[in-house]
Amino acid sequence: MNESASQFYDELAEDYHLIFQEWRQAVISQGETLSRIIRSKFTTSVTEEITLLDCSCGIGTQAIGLALNGFKVTATDLSPVSVERAKKEAMSFGVELSGGVADFRTLDKDVSGMFHIVLSADNAIPHLLADEDLLKAASNMYNKMENNGLILITIRDYDELVKSKPKATEPRIFDQGKRIVFQVWDWEEDSATYLTNHFIMQEIDGVWKTKHNKTRYRALLREEFSRILTQAGFSSIEWLMPAETGYYQPIVTARKK
Repeated sequence: MNESASQFYDELAEDYHLIFQEWRQAVISQGETLSRIIRSKFTTSVTEEITLLDCSCGIGTQAIGLALNGFKVTATDLSPVSVERAKKEAMSFGVELSGGVADFRTLDKDVSGMFHIVLSADNAIPHLLADEDLLKAASNMYNKMENNGLILITIRDYDELVKSKPKATEPRIFDQGKRIVFQVWDWEEDSATYLTNHFIMQEIDGVWKTKHNKTRYRALLREEFSRILTQAGFSSIEWLMPAETGYYQPIVTARKK
């Protein structure tokens, strides 16, 4: 994983909710959407409480939402600051998250137990820039799953993004124009990776303040990641697009054989 990823999320954790118009509402709505998708993939043979490992939990956006929808959630992340905030936020929602700091590539030794679901949302997987690291991550996720378990990963639609290589995201303007969130993307010549410069601008007591963080992503194509998942042992790989699911990013699901 790019060495700055942990620092990026440690520094962003305190302000991560500012990325959303209303973060607490996003927790609820994303939890409901992901719960519906997950439950549609299970048969009636799974009657006990469904266990779920969110292995890139951040401050808890999806982990808390899924706990509110009846899943038994273990939440881990590379960023210790994010994990600490996730646990505190979970308490404010009246749910509990177990878990701690863990790397995608070492889940097998970092996390105890087995799970019906392994989840990674919010474009976290593309922080892994090399095929070798992607395969390690996918293999560790596979090893943490019950037989016939489900992996669910959300990433940006890089199949489309590499066609135009946008230089920036459209600014999102909140709080009657007093909070602006946007990203500037510096693409490598081969379009395989890009550096994200993340900006949060706020007017506080008449003074504008800007917070800037940066990290690198791989523009991970669907065919590339499907191949990695197959190498790790997954089957029944399926890509679900936002128009179909109502979720804001493409979702890939796959089964443990």
